[in-house]
Amino acid sequence: MTDTRGPKPQYEGYATGPLPGEREPAPGQASGPYHPPQAYPSPAGGTQGGAQGVAAAQAARRPRTGARTTPRTRKARLRVAKADPWSVMKVSFLLSIALGICTVVAAAVLWMVMDAMGVFSTVGGTISEATGSNENNGFDLQSFLSLPRVLIFTSVIAVIDVVLATALATLGSFIYNLSAGFVGGIELTLAEDE
Repeated sequence: MTDTRGPKPQYEGYATGPLPGEREPAPGQASGPYHPPQAYPSPAGGTQGGAQGVAAAQAARRPRTGARTTPRTRKARLRVAKADPWSVMKVSFLLSIALGICTVVAAAVLWMVMDAMGVFSTVGGTISEATGSNENNGFDLQSFLSLPRVLIFTSVIAVIDVVLATALATLGSFIYNLSAGFVGGIELTLAEDE
């Protein structure tokens, strides 16, 4: 692609004069690096202020007594105005499933520990002696509290817990939304961690 606009005139100051690094210093200026003006004098006095610049800087920048040394923590006050019932239901459903699984596993571990310690055989023998007669042996605790029966019973309780916890949490979100419409909701103060 070619430029058809014709030749461009050059800026005469750059075309004929020296570049900024090649210029001669003015008669009253010393040659050296350029120092831009500073809003505050430098603590060491810089190259221009000397001892007066140091004294002025120390007088101007004297710290206040009781000034805080820790950085300020930003805080924000927020308000929970509404809880979405659908999201509350999903979260409570997953949390109650996790709680149900933990309940079943804890019941199995507890049963195995108690069986290894001989609790069922000792207590079962005592109960069968107390409830037995000449014709029958009495109540058999070990067959009644077998591991499959305990796990089935615990699983039924866990399923009921999942249904009830999910329903109650969802109902609680509806009740919270109604009460937040009257009083404005829960206020939270969040602080930025530094």
